[in-house]
Parts: sequence; structure tokens; C-alpha cells
Amino acid sequence: MSIETIGIIGVALVIVLMMLRMQVGWAMMLVGFFGCLYLQGWDFTTTVLGLIPFSSAQSYSMSCLPLFIMMGIVLAESGLGAALFDFASKWLGRVKGSLAMATAVACGFFAAICGDSVTTAVTMGKVAFPEMIRYKYSPKLAGAVIACGGTVGILIPPSMCFIIYGTITEQSIGKLFMAGFIPGILQILFYVIVISILVRVRKDFAPSMLAKVPMREKWKATGQVWPVVLIFLIIMGGMYGGLFTPTEAAAFGAFASIVVGFVTRRLKIKSFGSALMESAKNSAMTYFILIGAYVFMRFMTMSNLPVTFGNAIVNLNAEHGVPRLAILGLIILMYIVFGAFMDVFATILLTLPIIFPVIVQLGYDPIWFGVIITRMMELGMISPPFGINLFAIAKVTKTPISQIYAGVWPFLAADVVHVAMLIAFPQISLWLAGGGA
Repeated sequence: MSIETIGIIGVALVIVLMMLRMQVGWAMMLVGFFGCLYLQGWDFTTTVLGLIPFSSAQSYSMSCLPLFIMMGIVLAESGLGAALFDFASKWLGRVKGSLAMATAVACGFFAAICGDSVTTAVTMGKVAFPEMIRYKYSPKLAGAVIACGGTVGILIPPSMCFIIYGTITEQSIGKLFMAGFIPGILQILFYVIVISILVRVRKDFAPSMLAKVPMREKWKATGQVWPVVLIFLIIMGGMYGGLFTPTEAAAFGAFASIVVGFVTRRLKIKSFGSALMESAKNSAMTYFILIGAYVFMRFMTMSNLPVTFGNAIVNLNAEHGVPRLAILGLIILMYIVFGAFMDVFATILLTLPIIFPVIVQLGYDPIWFGVIITRMMELGMISPPFGINLFAIAKVTKTPISQIYAGVWPFLAADVVHVAMLIAFPQISLWLAGGGA
């Protein structure tokens, strides 16, 4: 049996174990351990297990992850979701479908702070869904907007997905953050356009008009969110201007979120303790997944599967004339399918050791591909029948999953157009990041 075949068996085993509900970190670590043991023996494998946990966890680039996690959780505990929804709904005013548009915008703002898709969807589902139902919005539209809006959580920085991708591929996390900003804003804009079309085509999807909001209330709502917006602008401006590293930006964001929470009296001592505990749990879980992934990646390197696979794909392009765009299309399709039934981090960690060398050899920009792979994960998270955001929204809003399925298709169509635009015009992603075409 060739070492490449052993690598393929290892990948298949990880997928099977995750489908059997084994935790991602354990699945990768176990397969990686026994794979290394089979290929290199006991002494080498125990050395790997002794070195990898420390060397991967102490990486400076990873130090921003627990800080951004804490920032997002502290702000969520401060009731930011409700404040952002109130702000967006009052400023969008009497536009038909304004509450649905406000939800999409609020999801984008909250996602920029939270950095997690499912958390954004669940939080906004608790806040925005009852309001839309109270104003007689269709549950199909209300549920779909929140499920799709939640996906922006892994595209607009600070994004956990970009941190993981940058660490694994040794790309600049700051550049990845910059690269995701404009595509994230465009994604929200696409959703607003879809909503405006839907509420005009389907009269039963939204009420005709909402009450006019006085300017006094608009400014009051603005006063509730401006400190958080200021934190975000300082973080992004500092990284873009070269004043902060991502870790320094994360430290500032975590500290500022605590100060803002207590000064505005939105954060209580009890909820702050809960936020710290939740941050520690989430950080530990993420680090454990990463350690398992590094063990698995060492096994993949020994199996020579990434190199063999990459050479085969590149030969399709060089020797058989298969366009590199067609190869990219197949990779994108694979990520849509994976994203539909697997955890985002798990998918990235499982596939990157194999796919990333192919992308580089085909001449694609690795920063741009970080945006594309993240966008594919988002699309998979709202793709019936297995999209995780769809089930999360169905559960938190107690809406039949069939209604969420029915409402999500127009947004999926907008996502396809959005992805096609990012592929056709790479500078949409690379302009702020300072990359090439």
C-alpha cells in the first residue's frame, strides 16, 4: 500500500468520525497519531505529540484569537444585538421591508464584532425575529434574512475564520481582515437589494408602511451604539494604518469592550463573569481543534498526499489544457458541499493542507483565496438541506425548517452572483489588502 493511499484513508476516516459526531479535535488528533505511528514508528510519533501542542498554541499570530473571542462575547453580553437592531431599524425608517433590511444591516454590524456566524444568527434571531413577526412580516422572509445575515459573521473582520486560515497558511492576518471588509459590506448590500425586490414582488412578505420615527429617537439609538462602532473603526483603522498588529488590535478591542460595557451600565458583574468563562471555554475548544489539526497535518505531510494531489491538479492545467478557472470551480463546489454539513473550522483545517498548495501552484493570490474559501463556507451554512444556520434559526425561532428553506433561495442566488463578482474582479478583495490581481 502506497503512502498516498494511507493519506487518503486518513482523510476518509476523519470525515467518518466527524459524521459520527466525534469532536473535530479528537478526530484529527487520533487519525494523525495513528497515521504517524504507522508511517514513522513510536519514537517519532511521541516526539511529535510532545512538541506540536506547545509550538502551535504559543504562536504569536494565534494570540489574537482568545482576545477577539472575549471582545465578541463581552459585547454580546452587553446587549449589543438589540441595540444594533434598534439603531438600524430606526434609521431605515419607513422604507417598505425596513425591519428586514435593518436585520441584515444589524447582522453585519454584530458580525463585525462577534466574528462567528451561528452566534450572530442566534442572537439576532432572539432580537429581530419577534419584532418582524409582530409587524406581520412573513416567517419565511424573517427567518431567511437572519440565517443569511448571520453568515457575514465569518467575513467581516475580526473573523475567526481568517485567523485560522492565516495561521495555517502563514498569511498575514491583518491583510486577510482588510480583504474581507469590502466583500462583507457588498454582501449586506446584496441582501438589502434582495429584500427590496422580494417585498415588492410578494406583497404578503412585509407590511406596507411603518410609523415614522422622530429624529430624536434616531439619535438616541445612535448614542447606544457609537462606542462600539468607534472601537471597530479604531481596530480596523489601526491595522490598516500599520499602527497595530492584529494581536494589539485584539487586546485594545477586548479592553475597550469591557470599559464600554461597564461605563454604559450594560455589562453587569455577573454577566461579565459568565463572559469570561464562555471566552475561556471557546478559546480552549478552538486551540484544541488547532492542535489536533497540526497533528493531522504532520501525518498528511508524511503521506505525501498534498504534493501528489497538487501535482496531479497542476498537470491537468499544464499538460491537458484544463482551464485553471474550471479547477477553481471544482474546488468551490467541494467547499459548498463540505460547508453544508460540516463545521467551518473543521472543513478549513481538513482540506487546506491539500488544497492550498494547488491554489498557489495555479497562480492564485492566497489572500484572495482566503476570502473565497470563507465565502464558500458561508454559502454552505445556508444551503439546504444541511446548512447549520438554517437549523439554528429554526430552533431559536421555533419556525418550521421548511419555511426557512423556502425563504432562503433568493439570498442563495444573490450569494452566487456575489461570489462570481469576487472571482471576476479579485481587486474587490485585494484593494484594501494591498495585493495584486
